[in-house]
Amino acid sequence: MVKARPRKDLLDNLHKELSSGIISKMRPFGQSLKHSLENARIDSNIALWIEEDYCSPPLAMEKEAVLDRYFDDINVEKVRSEEEGWNMIGDKPMLWDEK
Repeated sequence: MVKARPRKDLLDNLHKELSSGIISKMRPFGQSLKHSLENARIDSNIALWIEEDYCSPPLAMEKEAVLDRYFDDINVEKVRSEEEGWNMIGDKPMLWDEK
């Protein structure tokens, strides 16, 4: 599970990158990151999403390519499964409803 503080003034730009296909074309993580960010939730000004990742440190490529531009204070918590993680945050409002 990823928890990060979105830079609200830049969320429109992130949404445009997601919609245009720029992010989904990034290899090897683009499709997964696009899915995760499109389904991200918000809770007390913190964005939440589930991201499958095998990098050390976690999300290294994603941070360099995308996340560090749009989010501050990025933290990762391990969850048992992707399904469990999404179930944990499923009752939160969508990030994109807050734009």
